[in-house]
Amino acid sequence: MSRRVVVTGLGGICATGANVPEFWDNSKKAVCGVSVRTLKAGDEYSITLPIAPIDGFEDRLAEFGRDMARADRFTQLAIAAADEAVRDAGVDFASGLGRRTAAIVGTGIGGQTTFDAAYLAMLKHGRKPHPLSILKIIPNAPASHMSIRYGLNGPAFAISSACASGAHAIGVAADMIRSGAADAALAGASEALLTYGAMETWKAMHIMSDELCRPFSKNRKGLIIGEGAGVLVLEDFAAAKKRGAKIYAELAGFGMNADGKDMINPAVEGAAGAMKTALSTVGAFDPAGVYINAHGTGTLLNDPTESKAIRDVFAAGADSLVVSSTKSMHGHLLGAAGAIEAIATLKAMETGVVPPTINYDEPDPACDLDYCPNEAREQRIDLALSNSFAFGGLNAVLAFRRV
Repeated sequence: MSRRVVVTGLGGICATGANVPEFWDNSKKAVCGVSVRTLKAGDEYSITLPIAPIDGFEDRLAEFGRDMARADRFTQLAIAAADEAVRDAGVDFASGLGRRTAAIVGTGIGGQTTFDAAYLAMLKHGRKPHPLSILKIIPNAPASHMSIRYGLNGPAFAISSACASGAHAIGVAADMIRSGAADAALAGASEALLTYGAMETWKAMHIMSDELCRPFSKNRKGLIIGEGAGVLVLEDFAAAKKRGAKIYAELAGFGMNADGKDMINPAVEGAAGAMKTALSTVGAFDPAGVYINAHGTGTLLNDPTESKAIRDVFAAGADSLVVSSTKSMHGHLLGAAGAIEAIATLKAMETGVVPPTINYDEPDPACDLDYCPNEAREQRIDLALSNSFAFGGLNAVLAFRRV
C-alpha cells in the first residue's frame, strides 16, 4: 500500500519576500515586485526592461557559509529557501532520517550568471573561465549542495523541464516517498536568469510585457520574468504525525503529461489531462472549496487555454471555484515558478486567504472564470491545485488536500 505524503516545511525567496512570512504577507497585500531595471554586461552592453528582481540578497550571503560564496546565484537562492524549509519543518536529519531523504531540485537553465561571466571574460578580456565554473553552472548544483549541507544520502538530482521544473520536482519527490524509495525529501526549484544575455534572448521571443504582468485581463501584454527559489519538506504522513510535525497539507495528487503538439502553443487537452490525473486520487470534493493557483503567465495564448482547460475539467463547477495568478506580483520564475507557487497555494489553504491576481482591469470573454481580481479574499480552501505548463508542451499539476 502506498504511503501518504504531507508537507511539513516551507522555504522561499523571490521579489516579494526574502522568506515565506514576508512573501505571504505581501501576497495578501497585493504588493507588486516588478520594477524597471537596467542589466549590463561590462560597459558596452545593457538592456532596460521591467523585471522582478530580489534586492539585497548579496548582503545575506555570509550567513550561508563559504561554500555559497563560490556558488552561482541560482544555487545560493535554493540554499536560502532550503535552510528556511528545514527550520520550519523542525526535522532532524542526523537522527538517521538523512540516510533516506532525497533532494530533488528543478531549474529551467541552471547557472546563467556564471555562463554570462565566463563568456564575457573570454570574449572581451581574453581570460580563462573560473576553475569552478562547471560546478557552478550544472543544474544539479543545488541538489548536490543540499545533500552535502544536510548530510542526505537519498536520491539527489535535478529536473529540468522549463516552467514545469518545480512542480515536476515536487511531484516526483512525493512519488518516491509513496513508493518507499525515500522517507522524506527536500523538493523544489530555483532560477536566476536576470542577466543581460538571458534577457536579450527572452526579449527576442516577443512574449514579454513592456509594463506589468496582467494575467487573464483582456489588455495583457505578456509575462514579466523574475527570480527566486522555493523548497518544500515532504514526509511520510505516519512519520510526520509520530514526531508531532506541523502539517500544511497532504500532497494528494500529481498529474503530468505532454501535449505532443507544439513547442510554444499550449493545448487545452494537455493541461486538462494533467489536472484530471492530479484530481483522480483526491476523492470527492465540493468545487466551492477549490482554489487553483494558475500558471497564468499573462500571455495571449496561455491564459485562454488554461481557462478553457479548467472549464473542461470542472464543467459547471468551474463557476464555483476561484482562480488566481500570483505571477502578477512576483513575476514568472520560469523553472522555479511551480515551487514558489506551490508555497502560495499551501499558505492560501493554511490561512483561508486567496491571493489576488493584480493588475487585472479589463475582463476578457475568452477568460471567463473568477480570478480574484486585485484584492485578496477570505475563503476556506479544502482542495487546491497548483498548475505549471511549460514550453515544449510539458504539463505538471500538484493537488493539495486539507488534512
